[in-house]
Formats: sequence, structure tokens, C-alpha cells
Amino acid sequence: MLKVGLLGAGRIGRVHAINIAGHARSELAAVADINASAAEELAGLYGAKAGSLDDILADDTINAVLVATSTDTHSDLIEKATAAGKAVLCEKPVDLSLERAKLCLERTSGNGQPVMIGFNRRFDPNFAAVKAASLAGEIGKAELLSITSFDPAPPPVSYVKVSGGLFRDMMIHDFDMANFIMGDLPTSVHAVGSSIVNPEIGAAGDVDTAVVTLRYADGRIAVIKNSRRAAYGYDQRLELLGSEGLLSANNVMMNTVSKSTNAGVVSAKPEFFFLERYMRAYVAEWDAFVAAVLDGANIPVTLADGVAALALAEAATQSAKTGETVEVSL
Repeated sequence: MLKVGLLGAGRIGRVHAINIAGHARSELAAVADINASAAEELAGLYGAKAGSLDDILADDTINAVLVATSTDTHSDLIEKATAAGKAVLCEKPVDLSLERAKLCLERTSGNGQPVMIGFNRRFDPNFAAVKAASLAGEIGKAELLSITSFDPAPPPVSYVKVSGGLFRDMMIHDFDMANFIMGDLPTSVHAVGSSIVNPEIGAAGDVDTAVVTLRYADGRIAVIKNSRRAAYGYDQRLELLGSEGLLSANNVMMNTVSKSTNAGVVSAKPEFFFLERYMRAYVAEWDAFVAAVLDGANIPVTLADGVAALALAEAATQSAKTGETVEVSL
């Protein structure tokens, strides 16, 4: 049985708490949060203890930590938890700074503790099926990847100001997905971004609408489109064009009912947000982490993967500001 300490009792922490407590081979043992009452409330729902970070790290019966705190704490907590002998699943991104993330990788490599980064979309059954079909050669050589990721509405500007920007906060999922599907890092990144959804986002120094082009050493191309606003719901699609065909993963709809009349065909909208769209992915992600820790299975999303996605986010941020194509290096 994997005994887990949860760091962070906010929205995403609550999602993870459900999966930890609901898994046949894991137990939510303790919860810590800077908001003590939030930690106590969440811990009470699952019969866990509420305590401090130090309490969790010092508890020898806890053998894994899930980090669901603010991004600027991730690297520090990964280092402290692994030094305390705990396996770690940390929400994305590794850090707001690429250099700090690289240092975290350096400090934790070779210490014997598994670290997994929470890029949950790799575990979405639709995207995973595209990857499997591509690896099986079902469309020949992959040549052009297109990723669409539109949120239904922008976050509060107060969040934008501390998020690290659209490329680090939102598009980083898509950078990791590109790395996952293409199986390689691109050699260059070109990004354009605008603030057209909410002028306050632009005033805060960020963009809310962006397109990024990734070029690979062998000539392949990936295009990522992000917007903070899609009035019809959470738009999450992927297309992979190969030399012998096309693989597509379309939106998950609120229901499968459609109405066809002489006026046209009407169907449901996409599921509204990530909590609905990716709940199955979060379950599968946690199952993979448990298998890695208890059974010695491979870590499917490593700390190095997290650093790679952040490198693309930093390159895109630089490109959007300068208008120049940025070469990728790690």
C-alpha cells in the first residue's frame, strides 16, 4: 500500500485526493497546505491527518508525496521530498524558471527516488491511442502535428500575474504533448501572441491568444494554437498527418445525442472544462505513478520531460516578445 502525503488542498489537490483515496493500492495519509483550515477539511473527508510539510517529510510511514502547490514552490518541494526518501508526483510545470528546473533535475538525479511530472494529458485515452497508432506505423511517417487547446474563459487577472504567462502555464501542456507525440524535441520555436480576449491580460504583460510553430531536425512541423476563450466550451483536439494517413482525436462531448432535421444537425457542446474533460486521465496518471513506485514500472513522464516542456515554453515566450525564431537547447 502506497501511503501518500498531499501538499496542497486547493482545486487540483482535491482532484488528486479523490484518486489517491479511491485507488486500491494507495492511501491518503496526510494533507498539508498554507491554509491550515483547507488542509483540515480535505484531510477530514478521507480520514487523513492534517499537518505541516515538515510533519509529512519526517513521517517514515509516508513513502510518496504529491505536490499540488503553487508553481514557485515545486522545485524546492521536489528536492526536499526526495531528500527525505519520498517518491514524488508533482503538478506541472517544474518551475517558472528553466534554470531552476535544470538545477532541480541535477540535484535529484541519481538519488534513487522516482519523480513524475503531472502532464495528465498523456494519459487521456484518445491522445494515448493516437500515440500508440503512430508508433505502430499506422499512418507511415508522422510529418505534421496540429494541437488545438482553447479554454472556455480566461482566468482572473490576479492569477495571470503569478502564472508565469500563457506559454508556461497553459501551452506547456501542449509542448509536452508535442514532445510525447513526435517523440523528439524540436530544433526551433516561433511564437506569436496577442491580448484580444481581455485587455487587462495584456496590461499584466501576458497574452491570451497564441500560435506556435515547432520545427524538427528532420523537417517535421508541429503547430499549437491556444486561446483563453472558446464560448462553446473546452476545445481539445489533435491531428497527426503522416505519409500514409491521418490520425485525429476530437473533442469529448457532453453527450452523444444529435438531432437531425431539415434545419440542420445539432449536437452537444464539448465538456466544459478540464475537470470534466480529463478526469479519466487523472485516474490513469495516478495508477501509472502507483505502478512505478510499488512495482518498479518506468516513470512515464520524467522530471527531464518536465524540463524539456519548460524549455519550449521559455523559447516561445522569448519568440513572442522579440518576433524572432528561437533555437532550442537544453
